[in-house]
Order: sequence, then C-alpha cells, then structure tokens
Amino acid sequence: MTQHPETAAPAKLPGHVLVVEDDAVLGMTIEQALLDAGVARVALCASTEEAMQHLRDGRPEAIVLDVHLADRDDGWAIAELVRTLGADSPQIIFSTGAPQDIPADIAALGCTLEKPYDAQELIAVLRQSKPRGIISRLRGALR
Repeated sequence: MTQHPETAAPAKLPGHVLVVEDDAVLGMTIEQALLDAGVARVALCASTEEAMQHLRDGRPEAIVLDVHLADRDDGWAIAELVRTLGADSPQIIFSTGAPQDIPADIAALGCTLEKPYDAQELIAVLRQSKPRGIISRLRGALR
C-alpha cells in the first residue's frame, strides 16, 4: 500500500542534536524544545572550542549552529568541518539574526533559520529527511 506524501507520518527526529549557541537563555529554550519533542540527547555548547570537543567525543545526527558566536564570528567553520565527514555528516541548521552574513557556498551546506524563530520551525526542519547517498544507504542496510 502506497501512502500519499500528505498522509505519510513525519520523519523521525534525530536521536542526538548538538546545539551551538552562546545566548544561554536561547540555548536552554532550544534544548528544552528538542527534549520535549522527543530528541533523546541534546548537547549544548556555548563556544566553537566546546563544540569541537563535543564533535571529537561523538557524532551528533544534527547540529543547530549559531553563526555569530562570542568566541568567533564565523561559526559556520564548524559546518565546513563536519561536511568533510562525507555522506554521514550531521544535518546542519544555521541559526542567525543576519542570514545575509553567511557566504552563499556555506549557506548551501544546510538550512538557515532567521532569529527569532519559533521552536516548532526547528522541529519541522529536523523532521525533514536528510538526503542520503548510495554509500550511506548501503552502510545503513549492513548495520
């Protein structure tokens, strides 16, 4: 039986999301919204250095990335790094009040949410299936 797209169940949320946000209140708000929506593990980092350490310790399925962090004004460098991981790299969601500041080639690496945005917008973006290449699909079938 074929389901029509409008009646199909929404895609599953990622199990592990890294939130890189230097505004503590906003970071905790995003964290709570993700947990309330059913994300099993949310890691909150306030700096590029903390985010890099978290990426060394484990790989999240998605990253919500503030591009203007207090320690660096080019938070998108994290997105460039994770894209080098290939087809299994985390889904990237840029979070910024100035989307025009993100270079076009970098913005193409993920989705951009303009601050302020509703947490439900973020949840909807995370539910969207990430395109997967043939190698990624084959690895998933072998697991």
